[in-house]
Amino acid sequence: MKRLLLILLASSIVTCVGLHEESRNVQSEVIESKNLSIVILYDNNPYKEGLKTGWGFSCLIKAKKTILFDTGGDGTILLENMEKLGINPEEIDIVVLSHIHGDHVGGLKSILERNGKVVVYLPKSFPQSFKEYVKRYARVVEVHEPTEICEGIYSTGELGWWIKEQALIVNTDKGLIVITGCAHPGIVKIVKTAKDLLGNNVLLVMGGFHLFNKSNDEILKIVSDFKELGVRYVAPCHCSGDTAGELFRSEYGENFISAGVGKIIDINHLR
Repeated sequence: MKRLLLILLASSIVTCVGLHEESRNVQSEVIESKNLSIVILYDNNPYKEGLKTGWGFSCLIKAKKTILFDTGGDGTILLENMEKLGINPEEIDIVVLSHIHGDHVGGLKSILERNGKVVVYLPKSFPQSFKEYVKRYARVVEVHEPTEICEGIYSTGELGWWIKEQALIVNTDKGLIVITGCAHPGIVKIVKTAKDLLGNNVLLVMGGFHLFNKSNDEILKIVSDFKELGVRYVAPCHCSGDTAGELFRSEYGENFISAGVGKIIDINHLR
């Protein structure tokens, strides 16, 4: 498994030179936006008529490899939505799990029963019993440090100290796409980490921002931080909250992407 970044521990300090050199190396591996789309399969927000909602999140990244990011909370709902969207579980190459909460891993069993050929990337901090269960069906890759999952697609590595979580980074010819499950370590921290690791501009941040319990002022500060970081598009989902959605929409205007179950984001259409 390739490492995205050479971590040199000296009194728990990461050597900046190593980060800079690795970032230069990684930038050559990009995905052409014309060959990339993202479909939201599971969310508590509706978008396309006829699909079921549920508390949780899952999306499918279609590139050279087909990657399922999180599995929602209910495998039956996940599979039903996939069928209605014309997506065959057997086409999935890789499953990436952001964190251990049931609304993100609850649908995994249903996927594994339909496709035992997938490789499952999960945080190293997951309970051993969970890892052993998954290994009955599929190959498991434990992620701790930033990791290249496949060409142009990376994990941030485990972030946070209480609820450890990994986010997904897609390096495209238009910039980075950062996909989060619940952003428990902090959505701004995740975006900064992605930008530092890849050294590229941020095209889109999507997924759960975990802002449903934040005040207007706190959310507006995060919106401001996004702007300073150069985030061009946002698509808040799941635990982001209605208030955050309204404030991001107000600030981002036409660069706000309304998300929900069945939403297809064609990256080639983003400027």
